[in-house]
Amino acid sequence: MRLSSNPFVFLLTALMLALTLAACSGDRGSDRPPEPGDQAVARVAGETIWASDVKREAVAQGLIGEGEPLDVTSSLFRRVLDEVIDQKLLAREAERRGLDESPLVQRRLEVTRDRILGDVLVEAVVNGTITDQAVEALYQEQLRLARSSEEVRIRLILSRTREEAETVMGVLGTGAAFEAVAAESSIDEATRFSGGDLGYRTLDVLPEAFANALRDKPAGSTVGPFQTEGGWAVVRVEDRRRETPPTLEQARPQIVRYLTYEGVRQLLEGLRGRADVEFLLGAEPESTVEEPASAPPSAGTGE
Repeated sequence: MRLSSNPFVFLLTALMLALTLAACSGDRGSDRPPEPGDQAVARVAGETIWASDVKREAVAQGLIGEGEPLDVTSSLFRRVLDEVIDQKLLAREAERRGLDESPLVQRRLEVTRDRILGDVLVEAVVNGTITDQAVEALYQEQLRLARSSEEVRIRLILSRTREEAETVMGVLGTGAAFEAVAAESSIDEATRFSGGDLGYRTLDVLPEAFANALRDKPAGSTVGPFQTEGGWAVVRVEDRRRETPPTLEQARPQIVRYLTYEGVRQLLEGLRGRADVEFLLGAEPESTVEEPASAPPSAGTGE
């Protein structure tokens, strides 16, 4: 849950979440830690708030990643703890006013409870299968399948017209530094102040005009002018190298996302296969499991 710029929206969201957590807890106020080694960090009207409650809220807001530590002495922890306290206070006041007995609220609590239980099931069933061995196995598989491509590092000077680009070539021909001419003359605001540096790219990700012009050019050569979408380009080839695959640690987040997606997909396939689901609006909707941006992850470039 990210904080909204609208205070009312935040308070309403916090209230609903706190009511839901209260409805899911059968031993509210218990001093038994919900997780091994948990630490009590506050009490609100006799109800204990644990460090894991604060960390879970920080993860829900996207302030930290799942599995990241959150130091109880940090300013972030204190800020999120204040928000959790506010949620508790709002929930208790809502209960005092009898708002939790409303049929609409009960329905919304039920829907949110289902979401929480589904998340817990995924954590218990799917996340437990994502071991270091599973990550390593998929990484090695992708390394075997990966094609080793060549990368080229280039610098760019972009001009509005061919005549301006020809003038740039003339200036470079006198021995002027490419970086200085780029800073002075290039109309590409994204690169001009870095000397036109575009970094390392494989030809397949470059625009066709660049790929065609650079295909066989050795390091140290200046190419152009040639026309592109943005104008007329003059390019220097700084270096050519074989593409380096990412390390296991660089690829790990993407691999974990893919394995999580696959685990959820398989879990839902099994559940849907055993369940009696009837659609009342006609055609069956598409799957709600969102495929990750890259699945499976590719052992692509790593700089």
